[in-house]
Amino acid sequence: MMDLPLSLLAHVAVTFTLAGLVKGMIGLGLPTVAVGLLGLVMPPSEAAALLVVPSLVTNVWQLAAGPRFGVVLDRLWPMMLGISLGTWVGTSLLAGVQAEHAVRALGVALLVYALVGLAKVSMRVPARAEFWLSPLVGAATGVVTAATGVFVVPAVPYLQALGLDRDGLIQALGLSFTVSTLALAAGLAQQGLLQGGIAGASAAALVPALAGMFLGQWLRRRVHAETFRRCFFLGLLALGTVLAVGHGE
Repeated sequence: MMDLPLSLLAHVAVTFTLAGLVKGMIGLGLPTVAVGLLGLVMPPSEAAALLVVPSLVTNVWQLAAGPRFGVVLDRLWPMMLGISLGTWVGTSLLAGVQAEHAVRALGVALLVYALVGLAKVSMRVPARAEFWLSPLVGAATGVVTAATGVFVVPAVPYLQALGLDRDGLIQALGLSFTVSTLALAAGLAQQGLLQGGIAGASAAALVPALAGMFLGQWLRRRVHAETFRRCFFLGLLALGTVLAVGHGE
């Protein structure tokens, strides 16, 4: 990592600090912010590889903090299986012949997520539909994860539509993001994109991510949550637009 230009190191450090801050404030957003900002200066495959350790540690932390792991896992295991299979099938999208389109795909994913968040779309999934819909949503999330390195679409809107209470939703998000991170790491390793150097850089990125997360938790008690949430989605909308239209052209 120290062989990288100083400007790129600074970009990575600031990116993971900001991503951790968002995670600390609202409980999600670390992979979205990190991959989105890193996508401005490197291919999404490299950005996703840098994300692995910070995402895994912070999401396992979030998952372990809740009291209902068994209940959440029993309800959502079909979705987790779909995420794993979808990521495995879609890994070629990140590193194969379609990799040149990954930046625009990332931009579109961020745009969709930002628009859904700003619109405050309220949906409810009928209990009878969960058994067949969960694996489909999981598989779609896995493909998007493999193609862009972002875990949130359509997983987050779907989990929010299940009617979980606050603690259950936070733990469900932690479970979904943990499984997505592990599946993405396995896919990257299979493609030879998670070798010693990049793994070490990912571990180093954990430091600014945790610093940002602690700062975000501190700010959460001092900044109106809805104000921050709106600024977050507006920022994603702008970033997604830049990536989707081709920032390098």
